[in-house]
Amino acid sequence: MDAGSHASSFGRSYARIGPRMDARGAAAHRRRLVQPAHGAVVEIGAGYGATFPYYPPGVSHVLALEPDPTLRELAFAAAGTAPVPVTVLNGVAEALPAADASVDVVVFSLVLCSVAEPADVLAEALRVLKPGGQLLFYEHVRSAHRLLAAAEDLLTPLWSRLAGGCHPNRDTAALIVRAGLAVQSLDRFGFAALPGNPPLAHILGVAVKP
Repeated sequence: MDAGSHASSFGRSYARIGPRMDARGAAAHRRRLVQPAHGAVVEIGAGYGATFPYYPPGVSHVLALEPDPTLRELAFAAAGTAPVPVTVLNGVAEALPAADASVDVVVFSLVLCSVAEPADVLAEALRVLKPGGQLLFYEHVRSAHRLLAAAEDLLTPLWSRLAGGCHPNRDTAALIVRAGLAVQSLDRFGFAALPGNPPLAHILGVAVKP
């Protein structure tokens, strides 16, 4: 199986699983995530467009990037009923099609766990944000409990291969601060995405470019 077919296979799986996650509470998390959004927005890894219905009227335009073809087609359809203008493009987090300091808000929704080099991705987000621009993030992260965190470390190599590069043991809040952004608000909570799954640590918050 080549890289493209592997990505598409994951996309088909996520297209089935994602709405189940949304029904269990992820939709409410996504609504909270984009509530502060305004002006020109770039959403990285837009998936099947799950955040699109929740963008507030203060948003002038969303540029939504999704590299997986299955998810991107679903995002195209979701963009047609979004309450604000949304353009969906094939794109990756490491090379955003936006000029330096041109964007008011960058949105990550369950994405930073799966990129190869989160520091590079956050640097790119920082590049396109205007001074004072916001990074809105909703991510599952490394557990604060020592034994659970150790289990996540053991699981990560296999899970990453099976789940589209997902790393369940990343300390994403620390990575955001290390990138040079100032965390303005941060909510940490447990969330079981699917029936029978243990609650995993998640964060939802806002960081600002100085």
